[in-house]
Parts: sequence; structure tokens; C-alpha cells
Amino acid sequence: MERSNHTVTEFILVGFTTDPVMQLVLFVVFLGVYSLTVVANATLIVLICNDSRLHTPMYFFIGNLSFLDLWYSSVYTPKILLTCISEDKSISFAGCVCQFFFSAGLAYSECYLLAAMAYDRYMAISKPLSYAQAMSIKVCAFLVASSYLGGFINSSIITKRTFALNFCSGNIIDDFFCDLYPLVKLACGRKDGYQTVLYLILCSNVITPTVLILASYQFIIATILRIRSTQGRLKAFSTCSSHLVSVTLYYGSILYIYSRPRSSYSLDTDKIVSTFYTVVFPMLNPMIYSLRNKDVKEALNKLIK
Repeated sequence: MERSNHTVTEFILVGFTTDPVMQLVLFVVFLGVYSLTVVANATLIVLICNDSRLHTPMYFFIGNLSFLDLWYSSVYTPKILLTCISEDKSISFAGCVCQFFFSAGLAYSECYLLAAMAYDRYMAISKPLSYAQAMSIKVCAFLVASSYLGGFINSSIITKRTFALNFCSGNIIDDFFCDLYPLVKLACGRKDGYQTVLYLILCSNVITPTVLILASYQFIIATILRIRSTQGRLKAFSTCSSHLVSVTLYYGSILYIYSRPRSSYSLDTDKIVSTFYTVVFPMLNPMIYSLRNKDVKEALNKLIK
């Protein structure tokens, strides 16, 4: 990628703290979280691939979500761990571009994938008789492939526009990774065109999937309310409760970071929120989808035995 400012060859990641003791504590915490993320997501993927009872559209999407979370966490955490124990806090310009590109692409892809999962739940609850035909393997594969394609196309656009900015305010990023707003803060000159592209990307990758998810759940709730028995309502709701929790946590943190006015931007607060959706959330997802799931528990017991 051609740089608009050739004097910037690397960036310095400030991270969370300069206290050596706290850095060591954070290293242990992040190492534990990352290890659990890898084990939990990899285990869920293996279970879905190996157990024929989990060869359904819902688990097909969950398996892809675990793959995304595994990849997403690996974009950030190894560099965070290295920053915690090393005196060298730098990241090369090319490394920053790659981290930004993959993090944005995976984040946008997950937004689309969660919307596809909402549509899957809508079909399963609202139209159960035509569910098997409507959510065939070809349709599921198309939705997943479209999620990746849409996510990485938009990531290419925002990455190119971001790193074409003139970074004349230094190279120190007050964050633990190459994020959007800290990078824009280093840039100078006119940013009107960039802000327009940013808002379009936000609408395409966050607002639009959010609207689709809300519409799906509107139909789901309407269907559940038409069920006469309380037990039937609870059973129908339980099939989408895990997805609802996942959507709330993920979209809540992303909308908090990227949809607020620039005047309310706070680096310290946003570091905590960013840590949640980049490091903690990929660890929580497999737990959300498996802890109360009888099929996954049985598949795990079968694998262990």
C-alpha cells in the first residue's frame, strides 16, 4: 500500500500501562484468556464437524462463528502479549496495515454472520415446515461466503482510505492495537471525504445488519406470542436466546465505540470496551452457545469417551 506520509515507518503502541508489575499481570490474564479462547473455539469446531447430530444449519453458523472468533482473537492477542513483556512497543507500518485490515474484515464479517444467524432462527421458529428446504447447505454456504466477502470488501475500502491519511501528528497510538480513531487522531489535513466513507462503512456493516436482526426478532417474537402454551413459548425462545445474548454483547460494544459523537470519545474508557469485543468476547461465544446446549454437551461426552 502506498503511503501518503513516507516519514512514518512504524507506530508505537502505548498499551494499557507503563507499570512493569501491571504489565506482567496483564500478560498472565491475556495469556489465560487467549488459551481458553483457542481451546473453547477449536473444541466447538471439532464437535460440530465430528458429530452428525450437529450437522444442522444452526450449528453450521455456530461453527463458522467460532472460526471467526478464533481468527479474530489471534489478530490482536499475540501482539498484546508481546507488548506486555517486551520493551519494544513498536509495530511496523505494514504490520499495522495488516492488523487493521484483518481486524476490520473479521469484525464486519461477524456482523453479517450474526444477521444471517438471526434469519436462520426466524426461519426455524416462524416457518418450521419449510425450514429444511429454505436453509439448505447451499443457502447456508452462500450466506457465510457473502458475510466474508462483504466484510473484507468493506475492510479493503476503509483500510486504504485510513492509511492514505497524512500522519503528521506523530506515530504514538494510545491504544493496544491499530484501531480506527487513534489512527485518525494522528492524521492532519481535511478529513471530510474520509468521514463520509467512514459513515457509509458504519451504515453498511453495523447499522444494516442491526436492522435485519431487529426485523427478524420482530417476526420471531410475533410467532412466539401466538403459541398458546407457556412451555411451547419457552422452548421456542430457548432456541434463539444464545444468539440474542451474543448479538447484544457484540453489537452493544461496537455501537458504543463507533457510533458516538467524536466529542464523547474517551481513550481510557474505549480501551476497556475494545478489550471486551476483541479479546474477551471471542472467549465467551463458545460458552454462550454450549453451556446450556444439550446437543453440544452430549457430543462432548461422546468425544471424551
